[in-house]
Amino acid sequence: MEQTKALNALEPFLALSKSATSPRAAADLVTRATSAPNTFVFAELLQTPQIQALSSSPEYASHLALLQTFSHGTYQSYRAESTNLPPLNDAQSHKLRQLSLLTLARDRSNLTYRALQDALGLSSARELEDLVVKAVYDGLLHATLDPVRQAVEVTSIAPLRDLQPGAIPGMVVALNTWSGRCTATLDDIDARISAIRANALTRAKEKRAADDKMQRLLNDLEKKSDHHGRDGLPRRALNKRSMLETGNLEGDETMELDEPVGEEQKKRVSKRKI
Repeated sequence: MEQTKALNALEPFLALSKSATSPRAAADLVTRATSAPNTFVFAELLQTPQIQALSSSPEYASHLALLQTFSHGTYQSYRAESTNLPPLNDAQSHKLRQLSLLTLARDRSNLTYRALQDALGLSSARELEDLVVKAVYDGLLHATLDPVRQAVEVTSIAPLRDLQPGAIPGMVVALNTWSGRCTATLDDIDARISAIRANALTRAKEKRAADDKMQRLLNDLEKKSDHHGRDGLPRRALNKRSMLETGNLEGDETMELDEPVGEEQKKRVSKRKI
C-alpha cells in the first residue's frame, strides 16, 4: 500500500520529465521530486532519457548523482560526497534521513540512539525520536521507542527503497538458497510423514495378526472344553447285576414296610394269652 502511494506520488514527475528537455529543467525536476513529501522510490525517474542526459552536463551532472543517492543511498553516503553534490534544503534533508532510517532499520545493531544519531547527523535524542515518530506516522515502518535502553524497536519496514545497482544477482542467490532450504525442509517433512504412515501400517498388520492368533487359541480352547464336557462325564452301565441290585433294594424296602404289621400281630397274641 505504501509503495503504491509512493509510485502514485512519482507519476506527476514522470509526466513532467517528458518536457524537461534542458539540463536545467531536468535538474530542477530532480530537486522538486526529492523534496516532495510522499515520493520515496525514484528508479523510474532515473531511467528516463531526460534525467540520464544530465550525466553529460558538467554543470548539472551532480543532480543525477543526488537522485541516485535518494534512490538507494543514505545520509552517510551523501555526507561523504557532499562536496560534489548539490546542497540539501530542509525537505530534502528530512526525506533522505527517512530513507536512510529504512535502510538502517534492517540491521538491529544500528538501532541504538547513538548509532542512529551518528548515521543520520542528528544532534540529540529528541530529534531522533521526532524523526522515528514521523516515519511511523507516514507508514514507513512500525517501531516503538525505548528511552530507558536508548534503542528503537522495529517490527516491520515498508518496501520503499530502490535496489542498488548489481543487487539483483545477489538477491537471486539469496532467494535460491532460501528456496533450497525450503525444499529440503519439505522433503524431510514428507519423508517423516511416509515413515510414520509405514510404521502405523506395520503396527496395524501386527495387531491384526495377534488378534487372529488369539482368536484361534480361543476357538481351540472352546473345542477342547466341549469335548471333555461330553466324554468326561461318568456313565453307569445298566447290566444284569445292577438290575438285580435294584430289585433287592426294592424287596428290602417292602420288608421294612411290612415289619410293623408283624409286631401288631404279636401284640394281639399276647393279649389273648392274658
